[in-house]
Amino acid sequence: MDEMNVKVEEVSSVEKKLSFDIPWNDVKKELDLVYRDVGKTAKIKGFRPGKTPRKMLETYYGDQAEDRAISNLVNKFYWEVLKKNNIVPVSEPVVDQSGIEKDKNFTFSATVEVEPVIEPKDYVDLELEKEEKEVTDEDVQAKLEELRNMHATLDDIDSDRGIIEGDFTYIDFEGKLDDKSIKELTQEDYMLEIGSKRFLPGFEEQLIGLKKGETKEFIVKIPDDYFSEKIAGKDTSFSVTVRNIKEKILPELDEDFVKNFEKYESLDELKQDIKKSLEEENKVRADMELSTHVIEKLLEKNEFQVPPSFVEKQVFSMMIDTQRRMILGGMDPEKAAENSSNLHDKLKGDAEKMVKTSFLIGSIAKKESITVDEKDVEEKLRDFAGKYAQDYESLKKSYEEDNRMESFKMKIFEEKTLDFIKEKAKIKLVKKAEGK
Repeated sequence: MDEMNVKVEEVSSVEKKLSFDIPWNDVKKELDLVYRDVGKTAKIKGFRPGKTPRKMLETYYGDQAEDRAISNLVNKFYWEVLKKNNIVPVSEPVVDQSGIEKDKNFTFSATVEVEPVIEPKDYVDLELEKEEKEVTDEDVQAKLEELRNMHATLDDIDSDRGIIEGDFTYIDFEGKLDDKSIKELTQEDYMLEIGSKRFLPGFEEQLIGLKKGETKEFIVKIPDDYFSEKIAGKDTSFSVTVRNIKEKILPELDEDFVKNFEKYESLDELKQDIKKSLEEENKVRADMELSTHVIEKLLEKNEFQVPPSFVEKQVFSMMIDTQRRMILGGMDPEKAAENSSNLHDKLKGDAEKMVKTSFLIGSIAKKESITVDEKDVEEKLRDFAGKYAQDYESLKKSYEEDNRMESFKMKIFEEKTLDFIKEKAKIKLVKKAEGK
């Protein structure tokens, strides 16, 4: 074998370009092997398999043989150079070559992504603030109002009055753009709570005062960040017919209301439990916010690139998740797929941040010898089982059958690493009243 020339270039910290110059003698040997193999099965009239002249094989199978020879050469020398240079690819190579020419060296390049080499820094002694939110009587009262709303009833209005804020309406509506109906903005017998702000901005306000059976036409501007780019930011005409109007009747907050809950003897007991639950929620929220601040600080202090293919994979995963949630929300699967695909560019920034976080957390864990063992997994699963009143063995089996165990371990791994960083951080506690 003649000497092969190879040049390894660093395109970026996560991309390497390998340029190969393969001597003609090596190329010729590979072509001879390929033609020998092709000749064994070639079916050309007038020649028995294995007896077809090389010239005839080149005439009938030349392109096929050249493609196979190129594939063999690329695979052979590409992997050889990766091993020799301790390069570990994380994506398929992008190969650039212009074919084989007789008596000339075969040249090609392969560009491949690699993991970033990260030497994590400044993750010890982080200066952080952690909010401790106090639960007030107003917070407890607000939660009680939520419970009242959950146990409210919807009654048809007796009078011939029009729609007011707080009413539940049942409407037929059709949205049009340039006189063409928009499928995702057209529906019959749709229930809408007036004042909930759950529909398009400016839509609910147009219904105030309408009576049962009445129809109204009006214009609403679709938000600029609407998921469908075809109508985002455009003025859209709507025709709305009111089918029915119901008003919400709230129960009184008295001892009779407590009878809705078996575990409480009095209204005061219910209030005490609400306060305790809010305090626990605040603690969980504060820990989550602190983790978010830790990650933001770490990313500020550690700048590095990540493989584009990893970001694309994360974007795809987020698009699939969005599509699934749209379908669960009642959207047509085909429309959900179209809408989620339009989110690609909007999701890219968050996806890159998630990938960077994963790499950075992993590099810190490696440096500090942080690992996750079966005991960690069992403890966390038992904690989950107790929290959600589930059987431990059943929960474990569910995770294993749904192939969620690996992602569960990764979550524990991230939590352990973040807990390590928090323990080493300088955390200032800031008291804050709930809702402020």
